Amino acid sequence: MLNASLVLVNGKIYTFNREKPRAEAVAVLDEKIVYVGEDKEASKLVGPNTQVINLNGKTVIPGLTDCHVHMASFGRSLSTLNLRGLTSITQLKRLVKEKAESLPPNAWIFGRGWDQEKFVEKRLPTRWDLDEAASENPVVLFRVCGHICVANSRALELAGIDKATEPPLGGEIDKDVSTSEPTGIVRENALELIIKVFPKASEEEILNTCVEACREAVKAGLTCVHWIIESPMELYALQRLRKEGKLPLRAYILVPAELMKHLKGLGLMQGFGDSTLRIGGVKIFVDGSLGARTAALHEPYSDAPETSGMLVSSQEKLEDQFLEAHSSGLQLAVHAIGDKAVDIALQAFEKALRKVPKCDARHRIEHASVLNEKLIRRMKRLGIIASVQPHFIVSDFWVQQRLGKDRARWVYPFKSLLKEGILTCAGSDCPVEPIFPLLGVWAAVTKQSNPKERLTVEEALRLYTLNAAYAAFEEALRGTIEEGKLADLTVLSDDPFEVNPEKLKEIKVLMTVVGGRVAYRASEF
Repeated sequence: MLNASLVLVNGKIYTFNREKPRAEAVAVLDEKIVYVGEDKEASKLVGPNTQVINLNGKTVIPGLTDCHVHMASFGRSLSTLNLRGLTSITQLKRLVKEKAESLPPNAWIFGRGWDQEKFVEKRLPTRWDLDEAASENPVVLFRVCGHICVANSRALELAGIDKATEPPLGGEIDKDVSTSEPTGIVRENALELIIKVFPKASEEEILNTCVEACREAVKAGLTCVHWIIESPMELYALQRLRKEGKLPLRAYILVPAELMKHLKGLGLMQGFGDSTLRIGGVKIFVDGSLGARTAALHEPYSDAPETSGMLVSSQEKLEDQFLEAHSSGLQLAVHAIGDKAVDIALQAFEKALRKVPKCDARHRIEHASVLNEKLIRRMKRLGIIASVQPHFIVSDFWVQQRLGKDRARWVYPFKSLLKEGILTCAGSDCPVEPIFPLLGVWAAVTKQSNPKERLTVEEALRLYTLNAAYAAFEEALRGTIEEGKLADLTVLSDDPFEVNPEKLKEIKVLMTVVGGRVAYRASEF
């Protein structure tokens, strides 16, 4: 008789397997599920060394996946100024001043999370605001979206940014209309001018930020993340964590376009690795964000008719990058938020697929925020996956003002995507949004202003489970609770199918199981 390594009994288990949708118990041997069904049968697999956990009626779902997360950035954000939720520039200045008082002169101050739409001053912060709070320390504070920042005079000086500085292609440096002096606001590709003078993190520091991010991720019920890396050193840190057995969840790696040749030189193509750490594809930017008004639109912004956003790369360069990645067998994960950006991305996909025909490429558009019926049909025809972030619905409370009623109707149209048969997966874009996936489920089910675009609880959960696995070519390994699949499970305090939908965001994660190993267990469980 087979003896399982782990048996969960007395649970309310939603398998997301249509052949056996509900169960009481799950038995695991090593990394994989060997039985799903009744407590009585599962008990027969209990041996002297089996870990048995009585769920006491708690709910189990397939392990949750975040399909779009910047883990190193998230880890760093845990130790920098948290500016999320501030309602005034005065509050922002106070936090910066307090931080500066605790640091020696010239020590950098970083922060993230401010949103000018929430400020009573109804304007962007400036270098002069920050100078009042900390003139002797270089200060750089990123907007919540990460696509623009405000820097003080000391930081601008170190970056060599002055009134004569011209921004790179796909970037902007805001300047005072009367003096031409930089205001401190730096956008998109121009951010690199400041980032390049940041203190360089060591491999140990990067490793530690990754560890901290992973610790928070498993607490949120995540068993896998689609991990967007920033540098080769971050990839090396991940490999080290994997080798040392310190990676508590699975990571599907997306690399920035500038590292594509680095991957190819090492022979690291899509699928290289194992079920814990695997190379996925290439992240390419087409535009910016709606919050920063840098998302590329076909028509001007309704609340700023002088701009239609920006493309961060030329179409020719984008098409070359798409073709190189596609022909190399790498999945494309393309950041495109505005309708113009989505249009251009689809044109590049069409050209790449025409030159190198390939079935089941599973290329993705990340965010796909501003759509319309025509764009959705083109996505379907090309087999493009929509990788969306449902909590944007909550954060972008200003979207109708920004885009007007007609365009706002087609912002985050999740139900329309599903009805068209477009495979849709979901993530957080953390640290842009909180990493807790049940917040995304809550937003997708309840917060869409157009009731026609709201999802059912099951539809929303599938974005983070089976659909997420498919988006990583891993539907045979993960995404459902069934025999032969990896034992990735998330245990919840309440049944998401039975609670009031508005209470979905209050459900707690009691336990996270990755490959049959308990990666997180709440103290009360």
